[in-house]
Amino acid sequence: MITKGIRGAITVDDNTKEDIKNGTLTLLNELINKNNIDKNMISHVIFTVTKDLTAEFPAKFARIDLGWDNVAMMCFNEADIENSLQKCIRVLVVLNCMEDFVPQYVYLNGAKDLRK
Repeated sequence: MITKGIRGAITVDDNTKEDIKNGTLTLLNELINKNNIDKNMISHVIFTVTKDLTAEFPAKFARIDLGWDNVAMMCFNEADIENSLQKCIRVLVVLNCMEDFVPQYVYLNGAKDLRK
């Protein structure tokens, strides 16, 4: 087995607990489905949020709603770069996987612009 990371991001409409929860769960569920992730494969997860998202920690919803209570997770502020995408949640899910595993990245809503 080796370790590989899967990146993803999503933008949300408002700085509310509900929008952060819905955005986080939408993003993570899409990553899970596209990559056939079993939570036992996860080494750790790193979330970043832009400075305008302060209502809640994204990791809280992974822990509570997805049952990732034994997964090491951290939340950080994204670098505040001039003219960068706002209201954005980014994630790096690090997996223990087979060498031939090819990560499928997920960029949703306004975060699709990050891949241009």
